[in-house]
Amino acid sequence: MEKIAKKKPLSLLKEGESVDDVFVVKIKKGFIHYSNGFAFELVLSDNSGKSLTYKYWGGPDEQKVRKIYDSIKPDCVVRVKGKVSTYKGKLELTTNEPDTIEVIEKGRYDETSFVRVGVKNTEELYNKVTAEIDNIKDEKLRRMVKNIYCAREISEKIKKHPGAIEIHHNWLGGLLEHIWEVVELCKKVCEFYPAINKDILIAGALLHDIGKLEELEITSRIKSTTRGQLLGHITLGAVFLERKCQEFEIDEMTKNKLLHIVVSHHGKQEYGSPKEPMFAEALIVYYADELSSKTAEIYDFIEGAKNDTEDDFMFYDRIKRNVLLR
Repeated sequence: MEKIAKKKPLSLLKEGESVDDVFVVKIKKGFIHYSNGFAFELVLSDNSGKSLTYKYWGGPDEQKVRKIYDSIKPDCVVRVKGKVSTYKGKLELTTNEPDTIEVIEKGRYDETSFVRVGVKNTEELYNKVTAEIDNIKDEKLRRMVKNIYCAREISEKIKKHPGAIEIHHNWLGGLLEHIWEVVELCKKVCEFYPAINKDILIAGALLHDIGKLEELEITSRIKSTTRGQLLGHITLGAVFLERKCQEFEIDEMTKNKLLHIVVSHHGKQEYGSPKEPMFAEALIVYYADELSSKTAEIYDFIEGAKNDTEDDFMFYDRIKRNVLLR
């Protein structure tokens, strides 16, 4: 069976453009009655990292419109015929009868149209990251970190896992790429400060985001798991690491330092860290994590924005300032 190919990413859609393309349903909203019939609203996405509000304006036949609505489930892939318009300053996609929206069965579409693929070789990245484990001198700590990274259920998962749903490293293999960047940045700081406990620093860098393996999952898109929504990757990582430290009989101070690196690596309580960094190695992991994520984010914004304007600058709402694009 020939697969339905995606024609254009959401990030390139323009006002007034007619659309006949496939998207993944990120959010399904309610079914409503309006003056000319019945309608519903979705939020659609694809591998461009963008989302777009979609509105289906149906006719007076409630049963017909409800049948379409009921066939659509969150995370399913749909083929949409409609038009791009602007509402309250934002682009949206609308369908008016007789144009349609239909659910596309799994196997009839290319899954990479909805989850981005990283450009780096994940096998090479995995080998680089795991090679750092052998440089940990503390035998128990080295054994524990190697056990975590070499366990089949983790090694296979981490090679394709994204680093986030949006914002930074939100592609297949993104988590491993982010961890590698954090490790390399931490190693560079060690060149300036020889007193750093390199074992704690590198182990913390390797394990700071381990909770994301349980926080995120890939369906037809990147999304949070139930535990991820309820607990978040910092809590999940700390729970996992506490258990592993006990299993490998890691001494109390080393265990507490590693746990502190995990719970403080977002730097501030308002950013989700229950504790702020309280020793040098925790501070370094926090800034390395911040530098990796923020650099990836701004490069991603620049690449996307270049297609939206010929200006040299564009305002980035997340950071509340203009960004130079050229």
